[in-house]
Amino acid sequence: MDFSKKRKLLIVDDSAFMRKLVSDFFQDHPTIEVIGTARNGRDAIKKIQNLQPNVVTMDVEMPEMNGLDALKEIMEVCPVPVIMLSSETQSGADTTLIAMENGAVDFVAKPSGTISLDLHKVKEELIRKVENAAQVSIINLKKSIVPSTTISQKVKTEPLRSTFKQAVIQKTHIEKSHSMIKRSDWKKTSKKIILIGTSTGGPRALQDVITKLPKTLNAPVLIVQHMPKGFTKSLAQRLNQLSKISVKEAENGEILQNGTAYVAPGGYHLKLNKIGNQFEILIDETEPPRAGHRPSVDVLFENISLYNDFDKIAVIMTGMGSDGSSGLKALKNTGNTYAIAESQETCIVYGMPKAAVETTLVDEVVDVNEIAEHIIKLL
Repeated sequence: MDFSKKRKLLIVDDSAFMRKLVSDFFQDHPTIEVIGTARNGRDAIKKIQNLQPNVVTMDVEMPEMNGLDALKEIMEVCPVPVIMLSSETQSGADTTLIAMENGAVDFVAKPSGTISLDLHKVKEELIRKVENAAQVSIINLKKSIVPSTTISQKVKTEPLRSTFKQAVIQKTHIEKSHSMIKRSDWKKTSKKIILIGTSTGGPRALQDVITKLPKTLNAPVLIVQHMPKGFTKSLAQRLNQLSKISVKEAENGEILQNGTAYVAPGGYHLKLNKIGNQFEILIDETEPPRAGHRPSVDVLFENISLYNDFDKIAVIMTGMGSDGSSGLKALKNTGNTYAIAESQETCIVYGMPKAAVETTLVDEVVDVNEIAEHIIKLL
C-alpha cells in the first residue's frame, strides 16, 4: 500500500483509552492513516497546523479547551473537516447542533458517555463518516461557515427560468438546468407541500433555507435529515428558535398545518395518512431502513407520491449517497412536482444532489442560499 496516497486523520480526545480505541479502528484501513492524536482542543490546533490532516475526529467534552471552542478556532485559523464525538444526552445533542453550525461536518454519538467502552458499536459508522469527511472540499467548507448575514446579501433576484434544458454534467461543474415544468401547469392556486431531504452538512443547509421562509408560508414542510434519535429533536428546536415559521419534531397523529415544518424523528420514517379531507403525520418504525437510513428521503417521497391533493416542491440538499433519487422518480411519475437540487458549489458533500440531477428529473440546480427564494416563488 502506498501510504502517501492515504488520507491523514488526527484523533482528539482527552482520554488516552479513547484515543487508542479510535486509532485501532483505522489500523488496517486501506485509505485512512492516523497521523497523530491530541489530548485537548489547544493541543489539537497545534497538531492540525503542524501535521495538516485531511480530517479530524474530536471529542466535545475536554479540559483546557473543549471541542466546541477548539472547533471555532480551527475554522478561523486552519479549516479542516471535523467529526464531533458527543454523548447521547440532551445537552450533548444541543452542543452537537451548535458544533454543526460552527463548521463541523458530521458527528457520531458515543453509545455510553464520555468514555465508551462499547464504542465498537459505532465503529462502522465512525469509519464511514471519516471516509466521507476526508473527501470534503475545504473551499466548500470555508463557504459554509460564512455568517448568515453575509450570505443573505448574496441572494440573487433573477426570475425562475421557464424552459427546460437538461443539466450538463461535467467533472467539476454542473450547468444550472432550466425548468422541466411548463409554467402553465404550475398553478399558484393549487395546494402545495414542500419536501426537503438532506444528510451530511444538512443542519447548516437547513438553517440557511428554513430561516428564510416567511411566517405566512402557505404550505407545510416535511424534512428528512439523516440523524439518530434524540438529535432530531434538538435540530427542530434550534431551527424553531431561529425561524419565522414553526419547526418541530414530527409526532404521530398530528394534523398537517401550513406554515409548520416537521422534522422526521431519528429512527422513524416520516409519512402522511389521509383522514377525510385532512392529512395526519405517520411516524413509522416498522418499515426497515432504506439503504441504511431511517428516516429515508426515498420513503418520504414515495409516500407523498400516493397523494394528488397537492403539488409538490421537492428539495434535495447536501449529503453522501443517493437517498431521494428513487423517490423523486415516484413523485415525478404521479403528479405535479418541481424538483430543486443544491449546487455542487455550496454542498459540503455533493452526493445526494448529484444523484438526483443524474435522474434528469431536477428542474433547477441552485446555491443553498437561493433555495428559499425559489421555493417562495413557486407558492
